[in-house]
Amino acid sequence: MIGMKRIYYLQILILSVCMLPLNGCFDSDINRSMYEADSEEMQRENHIIGATLRGMQGLVIPTREHLYQFMDAMAGGAYGGYLEGIVDTWVMKFSTFNPEQGWLKSPFADPITEMYPQYRDMLNKTDEPVALALGKILRVCIMHRVTDMYGPIPYSKMMSSDNTGEDLAVPYDSQEQVYTQMLKELEEADLILEENKDLSSEAFRKLEDLYYGNISKWRKFVHSMRLRIAMRMSYVNPAEAKRVAEAAVAAGVIESNEDNALLHVAENRSELLFNNWSDYRISADLVSIMKGYDDPRLDKMLVKGVQTVDQEGEKVDVYDYYGVRIGIFTKKKDDMINLYSKQVISSTDPYLWMNAAEVTFLRAEGALRGWTMGGDAQALYEKAIFLSFDERKASGADAYAKDSEKIPADYVDPMGEYSHPAVSTITIAWEPGAENFEKNLERIITQKWIAIFPLGVEAWAEHRRTGYPKLLPAVENKDPDNSVDVTIGPRRLPFPADEYNSNPAYIGQAVQMLNGPDAAGTRLWWDTKNHSGN
Repeated sequence: MIGMKRIYYLQILILSVCMLPLNGCFDSDINRSMYEADSEEMQRENHIIGATLRGMQGLVIPTREHLYQFMDAMAGGAYGGYLEGIVDTWVMKFSTFNPEQGWLKSPFADPITEMYPQYRDMLNKTDEPVALALGKILRVCIMHRVTDMYGPIPYSKMMSSDNTGEDLAVPYDSQEQVYTQMLKELEEADLILEENKDLSSEAFRKLEDLYYGNISKWRKFVHSMRLRIAMRMSYVNPAEAKRVAEAAVAAGVIESNEDNALLHVAENRSELLFNNWSDYRISADLVSIMKGYDDPRLDKMLVKGVQTVDQEGEKVDVYDYYGVRIGIFTKKKDDMINLYSKQVISSTDPYLWMNAAEVTFLRAEGALRGWTMGGDAQALYEKAIFLSFDERKASGADAYAKDSEKIPADYVDPMGEYSHPAVSTITIAWEPGAENFEKNLERIITQKWIAIFPLGVEAWAEHRRTGYPKLLPAVENKDPDNSVDVTIGPRRLPFPADEYNSNPAYIGQAVQMLNGPDAAGTRLWWDTKNHSGN
């Protein structure tokens, strides 16, 4: 096979580089990283493949701190119910539905303009099949998040022969077309990986930082991505969602925390948002739900804040988990930094893409819908809770999963301004019976929401799809289009203003694909559930 022949050449090339004379390690370039290789070195196939794969991997969950801030903290973190920004100078922001235009542009333009030139460079300079398959998978992972934030996006035409990938001036695909193409591309990539399933991990171990060349783990991840995408279609196209989901599970998905998709990096710079800049704190929703459940994972995920109170004429510091309402206008940041809880995170942590708990919750939902998911819904639901506890190194999963009494707690604002009753009374323990479908769906999504923290973009997408978990309404609604219902939250991000200038020939078509105005309150293709009864 041509594919195996190319793999053989790649292995020989890697071994040849490793066997260079030792005195080559003592030249003046000893401290230069692989990303600083000169132009001659970059012509070597392994440098091209490694630089491209790592560059694309750094765009799935952005490793660049400012892009992470725009996509996963400001937008996904707020709309997914995880975070709120507490910078007192921000009067225009996502959580009040009036972000600056530059903020709307970055989650849309940056992943596209940074990813495509790298990907196209690899396509032009290698025909190594596994490398190209991994690149195709990464493109799907990156652009899946973009389409779920905006809706229609430039996708299939970005890879046309006359486009360099350096601009966005190409026709859009509808979100339905994007989903169809993404599922097709994941299947194509999986076939290549299956053909090369016996390839030693050494071939790609030093070229990518997710699974270090382990093809078996990559295939489980691909199937799990297909399951995630299929479930997003559960209301708009249930028959196709069922077909894709069942095929994905049958092919083999992530079932163990050992197979979690974790991108390993030299420095996790997203921690700057919490530990250095102190711009974000945990939402009232996450704190109230987890405290109401007396969740043993709290101290594994969140750092306690401190409130100074008067007790019998003395000032006493009270340490607890304190959350902040989404959509407030900060009066004084310095008063909030130590008061409200923050995320437990360090610069040595990997970036989470997907975990076994999420995949098992997806299977539980599929089983609840009557799909063949390799187990019954209740057993999968309880297994997913166990997997999350195991991942967080928390004890008490069995008792937690069977608790039929605890419910989300009322939110009490330690600053005394924004307290609010809990908006859900859902318990944890499963209730058998078809009549409890909606309650059990709320349980699955609420527990998955806890388990996938801090994946805000994914949390927001699932909240829009299902209406769960039920989140507190934003305090302030400054949506300039007056399109957002604060009880269900924004449905998408508007296209950035720059797109109307840089892609005028096609932006009008993109808006038509929305079947509504280019506004935050317009629903995406898969967002069809009636949330009024939730």
